[in-house]
Amino acid sequence: MRNSTRRAMLVQASAFLFALGTSSASAPGLRRLFRVGVLTPSARAAPNYDGLFDELRELGLIEGRNPIFDQRGFAAGFAQFPELAADLVNAGVDAILCGGDAAIRAVQQATATIPIIGVTDDFLRAGLVQSLRNPGSNTTGISMLASELDGKRQQILIELLPNIRRMAALADVNTTPPLQIEKLETAAREQGVTLATYRVTDPDEVAAAIDRASHDGNEALNISASPLFNITQNEVFARAAALRLPVMHHTPEMAAAGGLIAYGPRFSQIGRLQARLLAKVLRGARPGDLPVELPTKFELAINLGVANAMGLKVPQRMIALADEVIE
Repeated sequence: MRNSTRRAMLVQASAFLFALGTSSASAPGLRRLFRVGVLTPSARAAPNYDGLFDELRELGLIEGRNPIFDQRGFAAGFAQFPELAADLVNAGVDAILCGGDAAIRAVQQATATIPIIGVTDDFLRAGLVQSLRNPGSNTTGISMLASELDGKRQQILIELLPNIRRMAALADVNTTPPLQIEKLETAAREQGVTLATYRVTDPDEVAAAIDRASHDGNEALNISASPLFNITQNEVFARAAALRLPVMHHTPEMAAAGGLIAYGPRFSQIGRLQARLLAKVLRGARPGDLPVELPTKFELAINLGVANAMGLKVPQRMIALADEVIE
């Protein structure tokens, strides 16, 4: 190799290493280059991850520069969780973001040291942490408390359809406990409404369960909060439209994406909270010392376009109460 060519290659290599070092150092408060794993049934384009990466940028942490994200765990199947969790741990990532009880448990079983920042319905009820204030392990995150709002969503759906007498609930047996379903049945009965519950365990069962709920004469469907229904939302929208079945969802983004009505915290808010916890961990905080976060804002969103397509008249009072009305 000619000396001039060799010198040019060395200069290029030195420039690359210098750029890598400065990009790492340029992230405020980060001492080195960090790698972050992800384990979730949600896709990279899900609203919560848009919120997460937006918040990281505002905190000076740029995806792909520092930290670098291991993408293999996005849109993972539930059966893949144990293997992917082990792969991420073996890869030596510095932290792992998790979506849902099953993902968090899989990573907890794979490591007791790598920080886990999860998002799920209820950390405490699921036994994933010792307490919300002092998680006390390598795990912290955000409790959406969405199932606590199942009753509120049911009440809103009854107000939307004041003459309703039969209603269905769609529940993921892995996240919605029997006691929660009993509470919903009791609350519906007190309103003069019969509630039938349809339980599923797998994404492939969702469409058939909605079809059964409609075939059985139910006039509306309240979908419980679960990652299972996040990843099947487009299928739910399509079945609801074909059956002209009013469906209540658990986050406002679902109404904007094609659902009829939704009530709960925004996924983008949850993603931003997760980003702040991740930033603290990468800057040296112990996850067990970081309290589990709770959403602070809950919104009602109504899609009038979907309502009109179903021939459904939304009460004016409900439109006035909505935080977002999609035309």
